[in-house]
Amino acid sequence: MPSPSSLRTLQRRACAVRSTPVSRRYASHGHGPSYNEPTGYLFSEKPLPPGQKRKKETWENVWYIGMYGTMGVAAVLLYYKPDTSIKSWALEEAKARLEARGDKA
Repeated sequence: MPSPSSLRTLQRRACAVRSTPVSRRYASHGHGPSYNEPTGYLFSEKPLPPGQKRKKETWENVWYIGMYGTMGVAAVLLYYKPDTSIKSWALEEAKARLEARGDKA
């Protein structure tokens, strides 16, 4: 077991290390631009030479299928959405009451 004086020394060193301010910046190292400078190209992609096709990235097809598939499903669901307006309910209710009284609309 370490002696109490050596434990106090270690404790002082740990406190001294914690109390010193950290002055390093690890992200940008303090030099260079702090943002992506504009290149003048759409999405920073340089135009390809004539005759070459652009190679799609792996996530692009998934994005297209997900985006347009969701739009298609939403369109179908909205087309077949039940009519819940107050006017249509009131019209049906009025017809039902008139038929119950024996009147014809």
